[in-house]
Amino acid sequence: MLIHPWDAPADDTEWQHWLAGHDFGQLAVNGPPGEPPLVQPLHFAYDPARREAVTHLARPNPVWRALEVAPAVLLSVVDDYVFIPGPWQADEGVPPEHGVPTSFYAAVQLTCTAHVVDDPHAKAALLERQLGHFQPEGGSALVTADGPPYGRQLAGIRGLRLEVTDVRAKFKYAGKRSEAVQQRISARLAERDGPRDAQARAHQQRRLAACPR
Repeated sequence: MLIHPWDAPADDTEWQHWLAGHDFGQLAVNGPPGEPPLVQPLHFAYDPARREAVTHLARPNPVWRALEVAPAVLLSVVDDYVFIPGPWQADEGVPPEHGVPTSFYAAVQLTCTAHVVDDPHAKAALLERQLGHFQPEGGSALVTADGPPYGRQLAGIRGLRLEVTDVRAKFKYAGKRSEAVQQRISARLAERDGPRDAQARAHQQRRLAACPR
């Protein structure tokens, strides 16, 4: 992923705050020799203090065989993406039809070392961590290795700890454009008010406020 200086996060807090609200991504895994790479969509819970994400998948998933060969993986999360028409981006004094269309998006890529979790008690603890993240209000029975209702079902899944070794993040929201052009784009986003336009506009305004021109 190419990251220009104007698209880079200001600090770790920026991407961590964004990732805290985006817990569904795609896990990219190199396939065994002679086989294509695998991409697995999944929910995950990221813990910045431990620098790891946790998840689980069904035991028959082909990803497990691939991980035995290559435990280095990439967890990719992309959202808040919109298409920006060319006229919106035209520089001041330039005919609108000369503007270049582009995409806006936020992306975080976590390079990880995958650790498979098969011990029943460790799997139960991992699932409790996920439930604590996704269902903090409770309402489900405690996950234990040998008790109902989940104990007997644990054999059908394998847990996965993703130890984060590197992070690449990008907030592509016209950061290299003048403030006047960025404000024009923000106004057009508000007028269009399509899917994710409000989120894209919020990113643009937030980053403008953090780096006034």
